[in-house]
Amino acid sequence: MRQHYDAPHRDDANYVALSPLSFLKRAELVYSGRAAVTYGDIRRTWAQTGARCRSVAAGLAALGVGPGDTVSVLSPNIPELFELHYAVPLLGAVLNTVNTRLEPETVAYILAHSDSTLVIADTALAPLLREAFRLNGNTLPVVDIVDAQAQASAGFGERSYDDLAAHPPMVWELPKDEWQALALNYTSGTSGRPKGVIYHHRGAYLMAMGTIAAWALPQHPTYLSVVPMFHCNGWTHPWSMAIVGANMVFSRDASPGKLLEAMAAHRVTHMGAAPIVLQMLCDSRDASAQPFNPQIRVMTAGAPPPPAVLEKAAQMGLDVMQVYGLTETYGHISQCLWQDEWEALSVSARAEKQAMQGVAFPMVEDIRVVDRDTGTDVPRDGLTQGEIAIRGNTVMKGYYKDATSTAAAFESGWFWSGDAAVVHPDGYIQIRDRLKDVIISGGENISSVEVESVLYRHPAISVAAVVARPHPKWGESPCAFVELREGASATEAEIIAFCRANIAHFKAPKTVVFGPLPKTATGKIQKFILRTAARDLGPQA
Repeated sequence: MRQHYDAPHRDDANYVALSPLSFLKRAELVYSGRAAVTYGDIRRTWAQTGARCRSVAAGLAALGVGPGDTVSVLSPNIPELFELHYAVPLLGAVLNTVNTRLEPETVAYILAHSDSTLVIADTALAPLLREAFRLNGNTLPVVDIVDAQAQASAGFGERSYDDLAAHPPMVWELPKDEWQALALNYTSGTSGRPKGVIYHHRGAYLMAMGTIAAWALPQHPTYLSVVPMFHCNGWTHPWSMAIVGANMVFSRDASPGKLLEAMAAHRVTHMGAAPIVLQMLCDSRDASAQPFNPQIRVMTAGAPPPPAVLEKAAQMGLDVMQVYGLTETYGHISQCLWQDEWEALSVSARAEKQAMQGVAFPMVEDIRVVDRDTGTDVPRDGLTQGEIAIRGNTVMKGYYKDATSTAAAFESGWFWSGDAAVVHPDGYIQIRDRLKDVIISGGENISSVEVESVLYRHPAISVAAVVARPHPKWGESPCAFVELREGASATEAEIIAFCRANIAHFKAPKTVVFGPLPKTATGKIQKFILRTAARDLGPQA
């Protein structure tokens, strides 16, 4: 006889909404006496951190913050921003961490578009916030973060973060609905107006758990907070670290020298960092001649890392795992999972393998590379390009107040990334480009990422990006923008010759432009600015 397995038996005993808040609730008890926060002279345990988060939540509630309210934050990676990842959602409110390096016009746009009801701002960023208010023609209530390590400007003086933390702690309360909005993150601004990406509690919970599994995080790691928490909520690491009782080390100054100092002084075991940060660490004069021992495990994402950078990082004692994701997917959703047989490869060959974006994280349902014309998966030949499509619980709810863009992103029941990739015979995915960054020259597709990887092997080049420049014969040609290393020199002819010696001639840049490259705060090169600059050069002569 058929059993009635579909009978309704869901109640409070067997169904609890998933939320990353539960991680800190547990850590406050299980890791009560263990180090949670290290920042300058500040040392706090998980019990103290949990209590502070509940106190800050109570202080916010006293200001009238409640379910569905957007709380915007302008702050570098310091303990207060970490605490707000728990305090704001504890009230059912939505955390909006704002990129601190944006120009006032974009900050003003975000504050207005997000319907922010309160801003919590480090006083060093008060001038930026004042200008954003001026541009919007209105102000919002402000809570000042007064950091003794900052050369701070005068804040707004309405109330301080310490005032919030002085309230009696409220009790832990999980959301009733795990689909409830948790955070609002704006896309990083590599192209046009940023979109507001809505995260829910379920997705953040699963991403944090998936990170533990994918990174094989041990109990009580020492984690250096480098990934800006305004970017995908620090790749959800602030929530992951509560699961394993990590010691979170913060450095307000994210310069290579300060990061290297913290890595050595606190015996850091884990960190996340964009490839540009890895390169800065490897090239820093403060880098020790001796590699870190034991190795520091590093998760890198944000742009495909050049193999040359990965090779240098390995020599420095950094065990780097390449991951891939987008703001719309809570950060990383694929990983270049290490294979034992790679141990037998040369250092450069291992770096080539590590530059792949790899396979899906444990909590991701599926990742495909699709030929958009046919709707079929591309062959596993490492050559045929398609678009990465993603399906899973760690895909955003949608774009805030933008139903049209949401519908386009979710066409046919998949999230379409806009990234062009190939699939290798072993099933590993490798990004070739953003679709809009593919250069079509004489009918041939040229991957800007492939050309950039060659440029990074040039000893004089520190940073490189390649975009299309109009060409009267070929339609488009590769145009390279490069920053040279301090004290290094190179000519356009030398760089073009180097590329032609290491890549097919039609793929080599026909133009090289020297100078600083525009970047987002997370180290991504803003190619939309470079595309405009290349067009402004006019057609290739």
